[in-house]
Amino acid sequence: MIATVRLNAELEETLNSVAQSLHKKKSDIIREAILFYAKSLQDSKKKRLHNAIKKTTKHDFNEYKKMEDTLDDGL
Repeated sequence: MIATVRLNAELEETLNSVAQSLHKKKSDIIREAILFYAKSLQDSKKKRLHNAIKKTTKHDFNEYKKMEDTLDDGL
């Protein structure tokens, strides 16, 4: 697939500079940037999901302890 990307002068200069310093084609830099961005989003989603699971587990444990305490009081 061929894609056209419009860059302002600053981004074009940055892309040229990065490509030159890494001795890579500009298209390679753009592809790698897209993959990096996609992985970053995926990692962020995983982190949020992990935090939600951790929070839910803690809450569930606290509810369990309350239930156990109620059962232990002899009622």
